[in-house]
Parts: sequence; structure tokens; C-alpha cells
Amino acid sequence: MRSFIRRVCIVLFLGGLFFIILNSGIIWFNMPSRTKYPVIGVDVSAHQGDIDWRILSKDLSFAFIKATEGSSWSDKKFQYNWEKSLENLSVIGAYHFFSFDSSGETQAKNFIANVPNQSSIKNIQQDSNITKGSTLQKCILPPGVDIEFYGNKSSNPPSPESIYKELDVLLTTLEKFYGKKPIIYTTPSFYKRYLHGRYTQYPLWIRSIFFPPDSIFAKIFDVYFSTSQWSFWQYNPKGVLQGYTKGEKFIDLNAYNGTWEDFQKKFCNLKK
Repeated sequence: MRSFIRRVCIVLFLGGLFFIILNSGIIWFNMPSRTKYPVIGVDVSAHQGDIDWRILSKDLSFAFIKATEGSSWSDKKFQYNWEKSLENLSVIGAYHFFSFDSSGETQAKNFIANVPNQSSIKNIQQDSNITKGSTLQKCILPPGVDIEFYGNKSSNPPSPESIYKELDVLLTTLEKFYGKKPIIYTTPSFYKRYLHGRYTQYPLWIRSIFFPPDSIFAKIFDVYFSTSQWSFWQYNPKGVLQGYTKGEKFIDLNAYNGTWEDFQKKFCNLKK
């Protein structure tokens, strides 16, 4: 009996220790191979507090900066993060959080009012992520649109028709203004309910925090996305990096589905 209790205590202790380490961000379920996924980036907002982009940008290839939500809200740190990230990274992008409660037209106006229309920045620099001997113009990623459940929307979901009506307007307006098809960020549950078979011409940025979206485990748990379906993968919402203070401890980590050369060709119009 004592032996059984001792084993139970050991299991509980190890389980508790694992939970603490996991919750602290020291380890995470996903540890993508840098060989398979060499293009790594972050997405940030005012929640990260004050960011020193000279430090944060080390070993990163790109960053998505939160700009707006809905029809009127803008991130108070966006302008600073936009300008400073551009000084320290070759590739950056801005994203918008989609609201189910306002029109696609006014949401697009809000984003456009805050995010400059620049397909590329003229100054050229040598970047540590670029093949030796080559150069790359600073480039701006297509607008990102984050569409997922929030608040009580999961238990009280909007109708598909109401979402498509406003999302269609938002995506079309942003594409017309910026000249690029927006990137759609979403979760597997939202994708399955609303987006499956739709918007396939838009680059997909998928959240998958337990395993790669195209893995055998994703198939087992019915959250599978084939390699050809997705462009970006948010693999860790509890990353811990250096370079930000007075905000959250954690930062979202992302990977691109391909090589650095593929990334440049697809999103930065690389010309050899």
C-alpha cells in the first residue's frame, strides 16, 4: 500500500512539475526543427509592452504587428512597433483582428487609416538571413486578418452568412488598396466551422499549438492541414524571448512553411 501511495505521489509530483515548466514557457509541445522550418517569426501587440527591436529581431526572419480591431480600435504601440521593426528586420507585416459586430467596410477603413500602403521599402540592406552575397529590399507582407472566436462567440456563434458578407468586403477592400491578397489567420475549430473550402486563394496562417498542422497527430485529432494548404504556422503562444519589458512574459512564435528563398519569392518579389 505504501509503495502504491509513493508511486502515486511521484506521478503527481512529476505531472505538477511538467505543468509548471510548460506554463512558464520553458518548454512547449512544439519544437519545430530549424532545418525543416528555417524561417521563424513573431506576432506582437501592445501586450508585449516596450519592445527593443534590436534585441528581439535577433534570429528572426519576420514579424507581424497588430494594428487594429473592428471599426475603431487601434493598437497604441502599432506605430512605434511598425517603425522600429522595419529598422531591424527585412520583412514585416500588420494584422487586423476581425469583429463579428461591425461592417467589413468600416473595419477596412480602420486598418487602412493606420497602416501605410507600401509594397516595399526602397533602402536595401544586407541581412543575416539572406544567402551570402545577395541583398533584399525591405518588404511588407500582405495585410493579415485574424478571424477567430472571442468572448462568448464560441457558445453563441454568428451565422456563416453574416461572417462571409462582412469578411468578403474586408478582404476585397484590403486587396484592392494594398495590391496583395490578405493572409487569413485562424484556429482549426473556426476553420472547420466556417472557412473549410472557402477563401482557398488566400494564404493561410494556422494556429496549431500541439503539433505541426500537417503531422500524423493532427490527422488523429482531426485538425489536419496538408502542406499545400498553409503558409504560416503559429506554433507557440507562450514563447519567451529577450527584448521586451513592462508587458506580458510570453510572445507568439510562428514558422513559415518553406525555405527563406521560397518566402522571398512568394511575398517579397525576389528577383535574381
